[in-house]
Amino acid sequence: MKYLHTMVRVTDLEASLFFYRDALGLLEISRKEYEKGRFTLVYLAAPGDEEAQVELTYNWDPETYTGGRNFGHLAYEVNDIYATCAKLESLGVTILRPPRDGRMAFVRSPDGISIELLQGGEALPPAEPWVSKPNIGAW
Repeated sequence: MKYLHTMVRVTDLEASLFFYRDALGLLEISRKEYEKGRFTLVYLAAPGDEEAQVELTYNWDPETYTGGRNFGHLAYEVNDIYATCAKLESLGVTILRPPRDGRMAFVRSPDGISIELLQGGEALPPAEPWVSKPNIGAW
């Protein structure tokens, strides 16, 4: 058995690509459009880890999706949790659970999918402004 991908449905493909590709830094591996089925699939992966993919499914006809929190979350290891969160904030992403412990943070995609960011290796020493930032909403 081999892990292939995790699929999440998205309501705005461009907003989702901005979040996953431009903000989080995932690479677009492939894109397939299915005109007969009226949907687009975009596969993304972390640089250097192209086998563990996220499949964004965009249905061309509008739908309302619920239960993003019931999905659980995607998790990515990062080299510097503080730099990653600072970059995300600079791009307008709200840090819902700041990395006060130097180890873990949570953000959400435009469709409410929780994304956990984990510091690779040992936790970084607690540092401002992160230590003083409160949690925002739910993740």
